[in-house]
Amino acid sequence: MDPSGIGNDCKNEFCIDNLIAARKSLKLCLEKSKTLGLALEKAGPRLEEINQRLPSLEAAVRPIRADKDALVAVGGHINRAVGPAAAVLKVFDAVHGLEKSLLSDPRNDLPGYLSVLKRLEEALKFLGDNCGLAIQWLEDIIEYLEDNRVADGRYLLNMKTSLKGLRELQNDGERVHLDGGLLDAALDKLENEFRRLLMEHSVPLPMSSPPLGEQACIAPSPLPVTVIQKLQAILGRLIANNRLEKCIAIYVEVRSSNVRASLKALDLDYLEISVSEFNDMQSIEGYIGQWGKHLEFAVKHLFEAEFKLCNDVFERIGLDVWMGCFAKIAAQAGILAFLQFGKTITESKKEPIKLLKLLDIFASLNKLRLDFNRLFGGAACIEIQNLTRDLIKRVIDGAAEIFWEIFVQVELQRQSPPPQDGSIPKLVSSITDYCNKLLGDDYRPILTQVLVIHQSWKHKKFQEMILVNEVSKIIKAVDLNLDTWMKAYGDTTLSCLFAMNCHWHLYKDLKGTKVGELMGDSWLKEHEQYKEYYSAVFFRESWAKLPVHLSREGLIMFSGGRASARDLVKKRLKTFNEAFDEMYRKQSGWVIPERDLREKTCELIVQTVLPVYRSYMQTYGPLVEQDASSSKYAKYTVQGLEQMLLSLFLPRRERYGSFKGRPTGSKIDNGVDLRRTASAVA
Repeated sequence: MDPSGIGNDCKNEFCIDNLIAARKSLKLCLEKSKTLGLALEKAGPRLEEINQRLPSLEAAVRPIRADKDALVAVGGHINRAVGPAAAVLKVFDAVHGLEKSLLSDPRNDLPGYLSVLKRLEEALKFLGDNCGLAIQWLEDIIEYLEDNRVADGRYLLNMKTSLKGLRELQNDGERVHLDGGLLDAALDKLENEFRRLLMEHSVPLPMSSPPLGEQACIAPSPLPVTVIQKLQAILGRLIANNRLEKCIAIYVEVRSSNVRASLKALDLDYLEISVSEFNDMQSIEGYIGQWGKHLEFAVKHLFEAEFKLCNDVFERIGLDVWMGCFAKIAAQAGILAFLQFGKTITESKKEPIKLLKLLDIFASLNKLRLDFNRLFGGAACIEIQNLTRDLIKRVIDGAAEIFWEIFVQVELQRQSPPPQDGSIPKLVSSITDYCNKLLGDDYRPILTQVLVIHQSWKHKKFQEMILVNEVSKIIKAVDLNLDTWMKAYGDTTLSCLFAMNCHWHLYKDLKGTKVGELMGDSWLKEHEQYKEYYSAVFFRESWAKLPVHLSREGLIMFSGGRASARDLVKKRLKTFNEAFDEMYRKQSGWVIPERDLREKTCELIVQTVLPVYRSYMQTYGPLVEQDASSSKYAKYTVQGLEQMLLSLFLPRRERYGSFKGRPTGSKIDNGVDLRRTASAVA
């Protein structure tokens, strides 16, 4: 073979091999570049992530670059801040552990409930005292880290924001936020238990024991000792949490409602009466008597018990508190209504009976004076005190004014006309009875006390005899009125009947009475003598004149015959009948109110007239009974005449019809058959 050819062939092969090798190398490089490109593509996000993390990494390693002393000291600052914070968190967890017990019903175990509540209060106090300290320590360490640049600024900013929020909560009332309202919920439950204990043991006092007429006694405390102790224990916790006012409001509401329920049984609607709702004092005088008894019952039984109970329940708090509580109960329960009723009575129109009613009111208030001073004497009862003082002043002024006007009113009545029927003027009977009451054991000491007080208000010295002197002056004024009224009658007989009535009334009704003792025996005897004198004049001027008309003169010795005698009897009977009819007609409208005087007067009239009439009719009746007109002359039977005379002078309410007898026929109904009676006429 050609060596040059062989050499060329060798070169060609070598070139091809090199090309193949180069192709492979390029292919390999392309694959590597592709792989590297993929790797670079994947490394981009990682590099971005590393780039983002570099600042935090820089901050993390910054403390390493901080001052060595600052790094050494930071550990102590952190420990001092973490210690209080850890203690606060521990107590906070304990608070939540009490939640189940405090949300249960206190009545099941009140002492245990109060014990748990106290633990809650102590825990909240610890939190309240130490939260601020823990926050302060944390603020200090942040300030230290910030000053020494040993912490990340963003971290410190987050810490500052959190601590600022905690500080605001603390200043805004940290307790609510510390316990989530658990304490308030527990206190609400205690208030409900306080109300429940009061309501379950507040029972209205039964009115049937004791009766109002009996002496009132001091009522015992209306709550058991164990209940009072529970109330005091509840109060202790509520007061510690500034809930005293709410407790007092609950107590006043329950107890005043209980007192009102007790009083309701007494039917006190009359306390609301106004002056315009009654016409005169008589229409409500029964209420005034009830008022005194009801007021005494309320004070000595109900308000006394409430006074004692307020002291028992609130004594540990202070005098002002329990006295204020009692004052509210008394006002809301009805004491003001009692005082207002008394004021209403003082505002009514003046009349004599009002004086007695005002004295009744004064006596009731005076009887309870010591009780009022003790129960309502505190500053908290100033409204009750003012109303009571005003009522007493109105009562005393009103009573004194009416008393001093009695004499003037008696004098004014002198100008009024006397009764047309000759009866006793209402003034005479009422004023004597009135004065007897004023001098009686019931009213005299009260009226004397009222006058003493009234005189002292005017800076005048009270004279011991002022009361009896005034009553004596009033009675003497009544005497003068009688003299004036007697002269006002146009009929002398009626004037005598009037005088007889009045003088007998003054003698009989005042004898043995306080007024009678005051005026003396000689004064009484004088009125008895006046009565006898006017009684004699009354008979002489009226009924004593009737028998004269039945004279027998000229009948026994009459010689003109039977017909002439009959005519004379008829004439005299006619004259008698006319005189009797006129006198009976006139006096049948007159009145003698005193029964004993009326019966005695009628008996005297009967004794004066009837025997003469009976004898005359028995003797001369047969002369006229056979006459056709006999009824005109034998007009009255003896019995009918007697009944008519005995029915005279009756008060209108006792008066009955006429007792005229039936006309006689053959027989006059006097128990005697005149046809069988021998005639005295020849």
